[in-house]
Amino acid sequence: PALACFPDFTEMMRALGYPRLISMQNFHTPNFTLVSEVLLWLVKRYEPQADIPSDVGTQQDRVFFIKAVAQFMATKAHVKLNTKKLYQADGYAVKELLKITSALYGAMNTKGVEHADVSEEDSSKFKYDLGPKIADLKAGRQLASEITSKGASLYDLLGKEVEVREARTESIARPLEINEAEKMMKVAIDCVLEEVQKTKDMMNNVALDEANLEAKIEKRKLELERSQKRLQTLQSVRPAFMDEYEKIEEQLQIQYSSYIEKFHNLTYLEQLLDDHQQTEQEMFEEAANMLRLTQNRLKEEEQRLLKSGSNDDSDIEIQEDEGSESEVEDRQLMKQRNTIETLLQG
Repeated sequence: PALACFPDFTEMMRALGYPRLISMQNFHTPNFTLVSEVLLWLVKRYEPQADIPSDVGTQQDRVFFIKAVAQFMATKAHVKLNTKKLYQADGYAVKELLKITSALYGAMNTKGVEHADVSEEDSSKFKYDLGPKIADLKAGRQLASEITSKGASLYDLLGKEVEVREARTESIARPLEINEAEKMMKVAIDCVLEEVQKTKDMMNNVALDEANLEAKIEKRKLELERSQKRLQTLQSVRPAFMDEYEKIEEQLQIQYSSYIEKFHNLTYLEQLLDDHQQTEQEMFEEAANMLRLTQNRLKEEEQRLLKSGSNDDSDIEIQEDEGSESEVEDRQLMKQRNTIETLLQG
C-alpha cells in the first residue's frame, strides 16, 4: 500500500531530469543510499547553493543528513517531511519524497503570467517585484540545468561518432537474419516474463504483508477492548479506604474552621494589647512631663526663698510672718511631691 504513489513519483522524477531510472523494486527493501542520493539531488535542484552534508557512512551521519534535509525543506520550501519515514528508506519514504517532487514538478509546469504593457509615462514609476515570478525563475533555472546536461551528453556522443560510424555502417549493410532476430526476440520475451514473475512475487508479498498487518490490527483491537473493560471495572469498584478518607476529610474541615476562628481571636487580642501598651506609654510620658515641670517650679521656689533669706534681720515680725508663710509653702510642696510619686507608682 505504501507504493501506491510510486508511478507518480517515477514520472515526476523522469520529468525533472533525474539521471537514473527508478523502479518499484528499489524500494521494496530499505535502500538508504538511493533515498539519500534522491534527497540530495532534489535539494540541489531546489537550491544549487544549499550546503547539505552528503556523508551517510555511519548512523549518526545518516540521522544528521535526514534532519538537515527536513529543516532545509521546511524553512525554504515550507514542505514538512516525516524524518522517521525517510530514515526507513522503503515504500513509506516514497510518500515523503513525493512531497518534494510534487512541489518541483508543479513549479516546472507553472505557466507564465502575461505581462501588462507599460506606457512610456509610467515607465519611470515602474517597480520591479520578483514575488509572483519566483516560480518562473525556478522553472528557468531547471530548464537551464537540463540544457547544460543535454549539451554535455550530446558533446560526448558526437565525440564517439568517429568510432561508431564504421560499426553503424556495417550493421546497416549487413542483411537481417531471421534466426538471429528470432533468438533476440526470445531473449526479450524471457526478460519480460521474468519481470512479470518478479512483479507477481512482489504483489504476493504485498498481500502477505497486508494480511500480517490486518492480523496485528485485530490483535491490538482485542487488547484495547480488554483494557477498556478493565478500566471500567476499576472505575466502578469503590476503594476500601474511601469511607475512612471521607471521615478524616470532614474532621479536617472542622479542625480548619476552629483554627481560623482561634487565629482571628488571637489577632484581635494582639491588637488590643498593642493599643493598651500605647496608651500606658502615653500616660507615662505625660506623668514624666508633669514631674519635670514640678521639679522646675520647686527649684524656682527654692531660689526665691534663698534670695529672700538674704534680706535684713532687724524686722523680726516680718521674718516670723515670712517663716510662717514658708512653712505653709513647704507643706504644699510636700503634698505635691507625694501626689506625683503616687502617680508615678501607679
